Amino acid sequence: MTKLFNPDGASGRAITEFSTETAMLIGRALASLIQNRSGRPAKILVGRDTRLSGEILTASFAAGCCSAGADAHILGIIPTPAVSYLTEKYCADAGVSITSSRNTFEFNGIKIFDRRGYALSREAISEIERLVTKCPEEISCADGDGIGAISYEKNAEWDYVRALMKKTDADLNRIRIAVDCANGAACGTAEKFFRGIGASVTIINNEPDGKNINLSCGVCDLEPLKKCVAENRCHAGIALDGDGGRCVIIDEKGQPLDGDRIIAVLAYYMKANQTLNANTCVVAQNANLGFFRWAKENGIVVATSQSAGSRHIVERMLVGDYNLGGSPTGHIVLSDCAKTADGHIAAAKVLEIIAKSGRKMSELASVYEPYPQVALNVELRPEFAGRWQEVPAIDEMVKFCSQKLEGDGRVFVRESSTSPTLRIIAEGRDRETVWQYAHAIAKTVADNAGYPE
Repeated sequence: MTKLFNPDGASGRAITEFSTETAMLIGRALASLIQNRSGRPAKILVGRDTRLSGEILTASFAAGCCSAGADAHILGIIPTPAVSYLTEKYCADAGVSITSSRNTFEFNGIKIFDRRGYALSREAISEIERLVTKCPEEISCADGDGIGAISYEKNAEWDYVRALMKKTDADLNRIRIAVDCANGAACGTAEKFFRGIGASVTIINNEPDGKNINLSCGVCDLEPLKKCVAENRCHAGIALDGDGGRCVIIDEKGQPLDGDRIIAVLAYYMKANQTLNANTCVVAQNANLGFFRWAKENGIVVATSQSAGSRHIVERMLVGDYNLGGSPTGHIVLSDCAKTADGHIAAAKVLEIIAKSGRKMSELASVYEPYPQVALNVELRPEFAGRWQEVPAIDEMVKFCSQKLEGDGRVFVRESSTSPTLRIIAEGRDRETVWQYAHAIAKTVADNAGYPE
């Protein structure tokens, strides 16, 4: 791994890239950093998703914490946003989630939250990376009665679910939904929560085996959910990702609402009810161009985050004291309810609108129409991870396509923060044109920095 941490955490192939040794050193470095600043032993929460490697990486991380004198409190399998919430509730010094979000089981990693439940500061992350990758000898180990202990928080899941239920107030007794848990961390929480707020729930892909997380299910593949919505005549379907942070919603006709549409629905109704702070929402730079046009027409101000991902969105929201933000991929942040993206609460707030308005999901989604968009992923060869911009052929093709679309569309190319994958988006008024440009860039990347077919 050329760089240990990306903006949302550390990630790589388990166990060859993101190894047990790496997890242990991160645990030891985090504990040492907290204790050096506070002058007392740290309390650190550890949750995980359902990946095969999750249990041993959790054990390794906890061992690192305890070897540096911190106490590790194991939460078990639980969504990443639950770790954020419980870190503050349990008065912990930090919380971590062992996860690789929507990637397949071969990948794993770690996300770290501070004592308030926000993503750990960039300065702290940089110091942990320095200690782990360059100066591990600077991390002191405890001995004797200074060694930390491991304990288990048996009520963590229900504490999180009860907190979610307190943040919703609509009567969902007449609402039928389907929920795809992606065989991930939400398998234990989604059904409890959505049934708890009154909805009639059909659950799918909630039988994890360690290898089927995000496999042809959840936000990565909406077909199983579309079928379930149709068969059960649901008002809506909710697709989550492996760590429960993202959601995509399916309307009663089987059409998907990505993050941009979800934000549009929420912003429209929050503005009408005077609950949208400063009439402003925060979106990622890769939000659909049609969203910006729609927002302007409806008197909604749009602020853009530096990049995609929960960290950047939350940071921009905090600067302006905004309470709604998100990205096209389904990271939705409602800061009145959570301090990071939470698929459970985002979906619940949309269901509230259905219940209170009496309108169908498809009617709510029709408030805005996106520009045609083509999104492609190209896996990078390891030597080009973080360096694909240096390839002249790729740079030239991206610039060429961007210039051709200027005024009627755009090209957006970025590397995934959780895997060696280049995400390519082209959008504009003409679908055929953006299809051609997106595939031209993808082929250039595959030929020069990926795996050509």
